[in-house]
Amino acid sequence: MRHRHLILIAALIMSGPALAVDSGSFRLSNAADLVALCGTAPDDALYANARGFCHGFLAGSYRYYVSTVLPENRYICSPNPTPTRTQVMNGFLAWANAHPQYMKDGAADTLFRYLAESYPCNK
Repeated sequence: MRHRHLILIAALIMSGPALAVDSGSFRLSNAADLVALCGTAPDDALYANARGFCHGFLAGSYRYYVSTVLPENRYICSPNPTPTRTQVMNGFLAWANAHPQYMKDGAADTLFRYLAESYPCNK
């Protein structure tokens, strides 16, 4: 009976792409990890997951900021018209490639450096 359980566990571990996400690729140790995920090539097996994760991280980080910082205290403001998630992601990737000195910093810290530089409030 124990042998059957081991075979079942091995089959589950080796099957399906969902387990590939747990490879460590989606653990954001620093900004370089976020850049790698956001820059995943369309032909990569993890492309859809990586793009969804990237968009979720970018949008979630910004939404958290908006929900916790009063409007009069904000240093990042969305322009009108609001850029799409893909535009923000592509802008972040270009900015990150031009600022390699921040790649060892936290993913959110580096994202907010980009947002502050690219979308400052006009006060």
